[in-house]
Amino acid sequence: MIPTSSLPDAVIGTVVTVGTFDGIHLGHQALFRTIAKRALERGVSSLLLTFEQHPLEILRPDSAPLLLTTIEEKKEIFAQFGVDYVAFVPFTQEFSKYTPKEFVEEVLVRRLRARELVIGHDHSFGRNREGDVDVLEELGDTYGFDVHVVHGIEMDGEPISSTRIRDVLLEGDVESAIQWLGRPYSVSGRVVRGEGRGQALGFPTANLLPPSANKLLPAEGIYVVRASVGSKLLEGLLHLGPRPTFPGTGSTIELFLIDFSADIYDQHVVVEFLARIREVRSFASSTELVDQMHEDLKVARRFFKTLHKSA
Repeated sequence: MIPTSSLPDAVIGTVVTVGTFDGIHLGHQALFRTIAKRALERGVSSLLLTFEQHPLEILRPDSAPLLLTTIEEKKEIFAQFGVDYVAFVPFTQEFSKYTPKEFVEEVLVRRLRARELVIGHDHSFGRNREGDVDVLEELGDTYGFDVHVVHGIEMDGEPISSTRIRDVLLEGDVESAIQWLGRPYSVSGRVVRGEGRGQALGFPTANLLPPSANKLLPAEGIYVVRASVGSKLLEGLLHLGPRPTFPGTGSTIELFLIDFSADIYDQHVVVEFLARIREVRSFASSTELVDQMHEDLKVARRFFKTLHKSA
């Protein structure tokens, strides 16, 4: 749990929001902006409480979803929203058994000094998810904090959700994911030595070590991407999936950077998915594959040309 000393003594109170926040989509972002604004109005601090694990990893491991954002990614994104404090709590079996009253008394009031709790309209927590809005409002009256409900953000008549974003990514629809996340979906990895096949074909690629096993990868395919390499943001193409033209090579994540030739071996790279060009498919010869790669490059160049014009 969160030790009492987590907050400085000078913090007289907080406006808090609580959740898993996987993906940190536009709905989550609305909560963060709300706690920052309302904390400023009250003259207290804003605080975001989230979990080190997705709750289902502990409660029902077989049903746990692949993650849209790792802890490291969350920390980087949270910093963009002007929240004063972020608390990462280990989600344990013991924690899951807290009643809403125990959670409110022990965590929100005693440890986090909550003056106000901001939640989504369908949010609930505590043992068996008993802590819905009505219960929390009653507890707020008892323990002296307000409950502010933020309604979800909808697109195409449906609420934005982490589940919906996972579904479109698994279909390769990274452009819809961009709309709902408010930013491109990204994965990161270290560049490792490959077989040099891309170099031999005239398209030198950087092979990325796959991210952690519980990080969601979009559907297999060829993508237009941007890649952060050190301080540079570079344009490129990404092959995600098997190499059926070369049997026995297995699934790979291969990054081709446009008009870039420096050696980036062993560097950490963050790849942003902008658009899916096509599926992975087999070619009768290396020549046919190279011809297709040139066509893919033309598509990518047109994409970025259009992107720059609209910027």
